[in-house]
Amino acid sequence: MSEGTMQRRAQRADRSDQRTRRVSRVLFGAAAVPVMLVAAACSSGSDGGDDGKKASEKAQEISASPSPTVRAAAYRQLPEVCDVLTKKTLEDLVPEGTKGKEGSSDDTTMRANCSWSSLDNNGVDGSQFRWLNVSLLRFESDVTRGAGDELAREHYEKQVQEVQAAEGATNLKPEPLSGTGDQATAVRYDLKKKEGDFKQQTIVARVENVVVTLDYNGAGLAGDETPSAGDLMKDAKKAAKEAIASVTKANASEGGGTDGSTDEPGSEGQGAAPESSRKSPSSTKSPSSSSSSSSSKT
Repeated sequence: MSEGTMQRRAQRADRSDQRTRRVSRVLFGAAAVPVMLVAAACSSGSDGGDDGKKASEKAQEISASPSPTVRAAAYRQLPEVCDVLTKKTLEDLVPEGTKGKEGSSDDTTMRANCSWSSLDNNGVDGSQFRWLNVSLLRFESDVTRGAGDELAREHYEKQVQEVQAAEGATNLKPEPLSGTGDQATAVRYDLKKKEGDFKQQTIVARVENVVVTLDYNGAGLAGDETPSAGDLMKDAKKAAKEAIASVTKANASEGGGTDGSTDEPGSEGQGAAPESSRKSPSSTKSPSSSSSSSSSKT
């Protein structure tokens, strides 16, 4: 065999070995792909299982969480508004008009008002005019707005501010009033009208979740002398205490705030100690309810 023939055979052998190695690498790579895919699938399945487990545990935690609650309102109802004052008190404040006129209300368990007017005609000496109005407003506890007594406190504060901002008021004198509910403010001022000079007395008081606003004014008409603001305020304070006592009595007689039961959704037990024996919680904001007007009526 010649030398040239031997070289050609050696070269063909080398090329055959190279092709064999390339084929082996291709086959090895192809075999590795399924292994990698299987490993990836296993890894992916494991992660999905963990996420699903976490989501399930989170849902169980949420479902196990207690529903929002709020302290129940102590007072569930209002008294008959035209009966909150005794006959004797009405005779003192409005001697010629002891029969009250109840205002309209879509729910007298939540809001009510009654007014009385008196004109004592003294002939050529003039006449004495008196006007009295009592407004009651009760607040329910609500999980989105807050506890009833807190809502009442907010309304009380707003009402006091509105009274002191009465249009045309002069000689305005506000003063805190003790012994009338949980908190009370008395405001007096003068109001000049074409009929005469009026002395206005307004008392805003709160007991638990009820706000009581009492307006009382008087004037001497047709030349009669102007009444004493001090005397009018003394009578107004007495009447405000009676109105507050009527609210408390109306709820005590029905067991309001004493039996610990409630049918209000989202509320805790209805029963509660009087506010004076409870720690006052932080104030809760909420939208306020409509209030009675504190302006004088003629």
